[in-house]
Amino acid sequence: MTQSRPSWLALVPLVLASCRAPTTVDAGAPVASASVPEVPLVSAPIPSASVAPSLPAPPPSSDWCVDGLSVLDADTCYVLPPPDAGKPRRLLVYLHGIVPPTPDSPQKHTVQEVVLHASLRAGVAALVPRGRRGLGPPNARDWWGWPTTAGAITELAPSILRRLAETRRKLEAVAGVTFERTYLAGSSSGAYFVAALAAHEDLFPADFPVDGFGAMSGGAAGEGSVGRLSRSPPHPFYVGFGTYDEDTKASARSLASALQAAHWPVRVAEHPVGHGAKEVYLEEAFAFWEERDAGGE
Repeated sequence: MTQSRPSWLALVPLVLASCRAPTTVDAGAPVASASVPEVPLVSAPIPSASVAPSLPAPPPSSDWCVDGLSVLDADTCYVLPPPDAGKPRRLLVYLHGIVPPTPDSPQKHTVQEVVLHASLRAGVAALVPRGRRGLGPPNARDWWGWPTTAGAITELAPSILRRLAETRRKLEAVAGVTFERTYLAGSSSGAYFVAALAAHEDLFPADFPVDGFGAMSGGAAGEGSVGRLSRSPPHPFYVGFGTYDEDTKASARSLASALQAAHWPVRVAEHPVGHGAKEVYLEEAFAFWEERDAGGE
């Protein structure tokens, strides 16, 4: 016997019931509403529509450095040639003679170009710091120069040497190297200051070791120089002067004699030139220092 299926008519009441309109609520009757928790508002910074990119600091500028030399800071120029393969990284710190306080001068060009050309040929980095004003001779008192009297050296040498140590560190940061040899040399006013410093090694800061000295067209042996030099560790010292430099050749010879008496390694060279910085002096000084670095006599 076949099971009877429910008639579709039996489903009609159920469908009608599900489609019935919702019950009308009296407007005057209270309506229960679900409690909605309050969400605290948090204020967040609104990002700027455009953020300016950080720009690199502008390179330092200076009225001190001539074409060919780079600017380390307002008072210091440098030369950074490719180093000679197989040789220690070497640095020359060169102190100029008196220079007039003008944006341009023959004195400034001469000394910086001498250092530039000699350093490039030798593969030696170089710093040319500017001295201080008010230290020149009576006829050029306000020029840039270096302390040359005993009182000025005692007063100013420590701060000048600290500044030289700082510029050496700056150049090492620029070059990404540590200099293994440092030479201190100068001409004219700078030579007299270098000669005085060599006899006062106690003034040098620990982070500014000097491996060789040079005095060109200047330098002198003051009273008691032999004794002071004898008590200091000897370093190779180059002394160069001109046959026609009547103002400084006698004092340069006295310096050489004092160094020899104190048993410092010395090279003395006289050339048929006048006063001032000359490339030949630096060429000979570099060769002498290198020879001594290699253990030469």
